[in-house]
Amino acid sequence: MAALDTTAIHSWHAHVYFDAASRDAAWAFRQVVDERFGAVIELGRFHERLVGPHPAWSYQIAFDAARFDDIVPWLVLNHGALDIFLHPNTNDELRDHRDCAVWIGKSYALNLDALAG
Repeated sequence: MAALDTTAIHSWHAHVYFDAASRDAAWAFRQVVDERFGAVIELGRFHERLVGPHPAWSYQIAFDAARFDDIVPWLVLNHGALDIFLHPNTNDELRDHRDCAVWIGKSYALNLDALAG
């Protein structure tokens, strides 16, 4: 297997999953994330429906690759009961979601058909 160049990762997305029962916790976590990292992240919409390949309601935390060491360890230690799907952004969206993702908490099966062009 040929090693891939990590400089291909230009950014990361952390998708925080929630449902009706964990909605308030997800919103509170979002506010804490925004207070702590708001200057260096972009928060996506709070989707109370399925979006793209995601099998649960979610919102996105987007950040540059250079911020990984600041943000990901904090998410790992502070996500509580919320599950987070973390993937890099390169020029291969399917591989990023299918082969290069990391789960914080419980993992889920993605709807990868949603990524097919």
